[in-house]
Amino acid sequence: MPYTTQNLKELPKFRDGLSYLYLEHGRIEQEDQAIAHYGPDGMTAVPAAALGVLMLGPGTSVTHAAIRALANNGCSVFWVGEEMVRFYACGLGETRSTQHLLRQVAAYSDHDTRLRVVKRLYALRFPEPLPEGLTLQQIRGYEGVRVRDTYAYWSRETGVPWYGRNYSRGNWTQADPINRAISAGAACLYGLCHAAIVSAGYSPALGFIHTGKQLSFVYDIADLYKAETLIPTAFKVVAESSEGVERRVRHTLRDQLREVKLLERVVADLHALFDDLELPDPYADDPSKPGELWDPAGNVAGGVIYGGDGAGEGAQEPEG
Repeated sequence: MPYTTQNLKELPKFRDGLSYLYLEHGRIEQEDQAIAHYGPDGMTAVPAAALGVLMLGPGTSVTHAAIRALANNGCSVFWVGEEMVRFYACGLGETRSTQHLLRQVAAYSDHDTRLRVVKRLYALRFPEPLPEGLTLQQIRGYEGVRVRDTYAYWSRETGVPWYGRNYSRGNWTQADPINRAISAGAACLYGLCHAAIVSAGYSPALGFIHTGKQLSFVYDIADLYKAETLIPTAFKVVAESSEGVERRVRHTLRDQLREVKLLERVVADLHALFDDLELPDPYADDPSKPGELWDPAGNVAGGVIYGGDGAGEGAQEPEG
């Protein structure tokens, strides 16, 4: 079936979509304007327009037409490892404007503004306002206590022993069940936040607290929700059984993230971080408008040949 051109404004908002879908061992093909997964259990139709991010695990193949259908519906695509414990690559989100990215860069490149965003990120992790006048080092101390108390609380509540965050990337199976559950769940949470960041037009690499990694901003944002969603889910899953914790925590966390409407919250929190750094969006009315050209005196229109009305040396002038 041929595709029709969609106006970007008609796409469903990312925050209104489902959380995510993880698929492995199957073939993904186009099905009308959506996609379908053909696996060992048969064909499963996937409503791409309502999906925020599709995670493709081992044993999957995807057709060009399916990727095009996903892109046309604003769905991000991630290629991940088994049980989503590794992130390899992703497709583009649905945004075309750089307005939000420019606000992020402006905040990142100014020392005072970056510090203000860092403090906002930390403040969002606490249910109550932090005391005024704290240094960044003091705030990190408060955060350390909060995290340790969260682990200790859920260990007591569930009866799952907790000896600290400890696992080896090179020897996954040697980690205890609770550490494996937290790592597997964190990969899901990172993927969800990554999709929200890209879809909203921000860079996953320009972190404010975390730095030096391509996913630094993903870690900044995911840390806002770990204590509320990931940590209790991981402990509850392990308390039920220590078998198959990776798969079970993924399924349970997926339902939890949908229940708390995390997608909507992530996008709202992203925008709130930079709400006093508003920049005009020249593409708000027409997303297909050509990009502008930078000039010290102010941006000028793109898609224009500057330098007079002549055709250029050696070129034939058009008649009439």
